[in-house]
Amino acid sequence: MHCVRKITEDLYWIGVNDRRLALFENIHPIPRGVSYNSYVLLDEKTVLFDTVDWSACRQFLDNLEFVLNGRKLDYLVMHHVEPDHAASLQEILLRWPEVKIIATSKAFDLLKQFGINTDHFEEPVKEGDTRCFGRHTVTFFVAPMVHWPEVMVTFDKTNGVLFSADAFGSFSALNGKLFNDEVDFDRDWIDETRRYYTNIVGKYGMQVQTLLKKAKKLDIKMICPLHGLVWRSNLEYILDKHDKWSRYEPEQKGVLIVFGSMYGNTERAADALAVKLTEKGVKDMAVYDVSSTHVSTLIAESFRFSHIVLACVTYNLGIYPPMQTYLHDLKALNVQNRTFAIMENGSWACTSGKLMTEFVQKELKNCSVLENKVSIRSSLGDAGEPALDSFASAIAKSVNG
Repeated sequence: MHCVRKITEDLYWIGVNDRRLALFENIHPIPRGVSYNSYVLLDEKTVLFDTVDWSACRQFLDNLEFVLNGRKLDYLVMHHVEPDHAASLQEILLRWPEVKIIATSKAFDLLKQFGINTDHFEEPVKEGDTRCFGRHTVTFFVAPMVHWPEVMVTFDKTNGVLFSADAFGSFSALNGKLFNDEVDFDRDWIDETRRYYTNIVGKYGMQVQTLLKKAKKLDIKMICPLHGLVWRSNLEYILDKHDKWSRYEPEQKGVLIVFGSMYGNTERAADALAVKLTEKGVKDMAVYDVSSTHVSTLIAESFRFSHIVLACVTYNLGIYPPMQTYLHDLKALNVQNRTFAIMENGSWACTSGKLMTEFVQKELKNCSVLENKVSIRSSLGDAGEPALDSFASAIAKSVNG
């Protein structure tokens, strides 16, 4: 049974939705699933753009055979050889042994490491190379470290389609809706798109900026990524989001409160702070428990907000371990240009605030820490109300000022 969608007169989506996978890359929860996108161009030559994860191979092959309708497969363009896009390549080579693979030289090196037969390799393509498949002429542009070193993108000059590899992608299965104008993106897709970008590509903002500069020179009519929706309208929206994310510029002036609490006392203080911030005019805010929220969500929200409150207990004279993990990921994913505020708690040796401040100042780029902080001894009683109010005022002034 095939499941395909027509994109243009001679271009088809033959991808697959995966709702059984619990963890993308065995790290990131995907409760709404994920799509593996693959595309077929039917020209004088037939061209397959990427394959799919091995777990989805059966449906993918059914889709491909339906679209080809008895024609041979001439070319396979591999933009990115991570197994969620290249694992089904061996099956393609078994069924269409005359197919030729088009990719960068680095991609060929990696494919060899995965055991792919080199007899199928074309001459490696490089920046600016072109191929003509009949009516369609495409140009290849390298995009190293977006987010592997072998990545390239392909621009079809005939119809304005950009095959963007892992750029401009998203978590979430497609559920019958392929195009961005078929969904309410701000309601249903932006959070998973942000979480995908920030955790998968977020470290490589400089490289994404390079790709965006190349894209601005092209007359792009449509973006076909390897995960998520195909963009055929309002391209400026998704390009602007990626521009902000890759420059580590906050989307919103607002406050993210991340708390680590063992017995609820730090959580109560974080909730009280959220109330005060609201009363002082902070409109955009989110509060998360670092112990029960997956770090991929915390990273995505850290890209969204301009200000981050770290509210944390002291644990073994150090930072509460789940908070330490979050801070490590902030550094690993290159989060920068944020303002932090510190709330610490400790019953006998309150050191977490000092340690978190040092981490932000020494390990994160272009980040500042507000001088005003709150130090809690076990619990924040009525005597701590003035300090909390002053703390909230300093944060609100920084956000709204």
